[in-house]
Amino acid sequence: MNSIIEEITKDQLKEGRDEFKVGDGVRVHTRVREGDKTRIQVFAGIVIARKGSGIHETFTVRRIASGVGVERVFPVHSPNIEKIEVDRESVTMKARMYYIRDRIGKEASKVKEKRLVEAGK
Repeated sequence: MNSIIEEITKDQLKEGRDEFKVGDGVRVHTRVREGDKTRIQVFAGIVIARKGSGIHETFTVRRIASGVGVERVFPVHSPNIEKIEVDRESVTMKARMYYIRDRIGKEASKVKEKRLVEAGK
């Protein structure tokens, strides 16, 4: 049964959407429909989780907006996602970064960046 689902959804997978990982700062450009018009809305933040595989794969992006933490879950292969830009790469030790939720202030957006690690070598 699983191979049948993979065969059907194979042509719906988007290419080039696996360029980011947990801990990276991303900008997700999504299409928003308002009536008969569409526009692009950008949601920028840190990827704190990636779950699933194939067509069911999702990722969670967290940002601080007006002092309040906002999380949004996006399907990786959604047709409503225009593009995913990686702002900054990071080095993480965990597959899920749920501990970021407990942080307050500047610590909430602090992740060990790849540039800092490479400069220290």
